[in-house]
Amino acid sequence: MKQPLVHPIDRNASKETEEMASFYEETLGFTPNSLFTMMHRPRIAYAFLEMNQAVMENKGRLTSSLKRELAYLSSMTTGCRYCEAHTIRAAERYGSSADRLEHIWEYATHPVFSEVDRALFDFTIAASQVPNGVTNELSENLRKHWDQGEIVEILGVVALFGYLNRWNDSMGTQLEHPAAESAQNILGKKGWTKGKHHYD
Repeated sequence: MKQPLVHPIDRNASKETEEMASFYEETLGFTPNSLFTMMHRPRIAYAFLEMNQAVMENKGRLTSSLKRELAYLSSMTTGCRYCEAHTIRAAERYGSSADRLEHIWEYATHPVFSEVDRALFDFTIAASQVPNGVTNELSENLRKHWDQGEIVEILGVVALFGYLNRWNDSMGTQLEHPAAESAQNILGKKGWTKGKHHYD
């Protein structure tokens, strides 16, 4: 793409945009362009913010870092480079170890991952595919390790990033430097690039 489909509103354009920027400065360390394209219709941005907060809220064993790992796997499955960069940065900021992040696509065999992780990651990847790849076998294996409330949280992450993957890949959202830097450091050796999310 030669330019984003819609350009983001400036973070200082109004009190609303300044408040929105402050929230994301805390979680990501920068203001995401994706949110400020949504701010052309503030109700969409606020609805997204509410969904984001509800999905990423900690209720038990699904920690902040684990949810960001799920978000990364989901985004990688759908191929959104923008969301891959954001989620790998967020996973790092929320406490995922370098060992987990560097070997996340080897989760089926790498010793840093448990059988609980494997059931979760297998399901997340299948749920992120189009057409959907969830089978009875994957569902049964997930239920062995996670209760119903936790499964709702898991699917909440997959669904939230389904929205974001489609939003940002269709929008061609320009990737911010801090997210690009994190992705390059962690994923660059695995072949990650900015793709369509880079403009000179």
